[in-house]
Amino acid sequence: MGDNRGITSSASAAAVASPAEDDLLLKQFFAEVSEVERDNEVNRILSCFKLNAFEYLNLPFDSSIDEVKRQYRKLSLLVHPDKCKHPQAKEAFGALAKAQQILLDPQERDYLLNQVNAAKEELRAKRKKQLKKDTATKLKSLVDEGKYEQDYERSEEFQQQLKLKVRELLTEQEWRRRKMQMRISEEEGRLKKDEEETKEMWKRKREHEEQWEGTREQRVSSWRDFMKGGKKVKKGELRPPKLKTEDPNKSYVQRPVKRG
Repeated sequence: MGDNRGITSSASAAAVASPAEDDLLLKQFFAEVSEVERDNEVNRILSCFKLNAFEYLNLPFDSSIDEVKRQYRKLSLLVHPDKCKHPQAKEAFGALAKAQQILLDPQERDYLLNQVNAAKEELRAKRKKQLKKDTATKLKSLVDEGKYEQDYERSEEFQQQLKLKVRELLTEQEWRRRKMQMRISEEEGRLKKDEEETKEMWKRKREHEEQWEGTREQRVSSWRDFMKGGKKVKKGELRPPKLKTEDPNKSYVQRPVKRG
């Protein structure tokens, strides 16, 4: 009994590696990594679907925060520009850092996992329809009380389907986001244009009022002159001819009209 407990205790202690042991294992791992493997990892990172941070870190969707941190540390050391000669190592290194940042952010992580859950539901609904046609598989699923379906969802086939479906949903969401952003930008542009046109209208109105106010004295003076002696004839202006009471060229005499 005592010996068994000792063996179990030793095995448990060995299973939990200390940070120092982790560093040693990493150093041994990178000592064995070839330049070709580093280049391959850079190419893998750069070919990942840009909207899925899990793909960059090559992690399953149910990975924990600690697993995210460990994987980032491992991959970032693998493609670090100081150790990797690939011309795009710096770009790959930055992509990993951004992926980790997204997965450590609660809001960003929840958004991604919501898309994963939505993808799972779509795939499950699709499989349910398929099972209706496949009686043997349906009966086996019922007998196993769900275990058959759990095993299927852990299979490579389902995981690949899930990966593609998540890509599809993320693409749709990103398209909606960009479309909405485009509409918002267009509306902001329209409002800005209206605001500028309104400002220009008020500016012209203000300039007109200032010009009108600037000619006040001239207008008042002209009105006073008109009230005093009527409109004065400017120099060089022709006067209208006066009406004659007699016209020698006519055979009659024009008489003034008597009023009374």
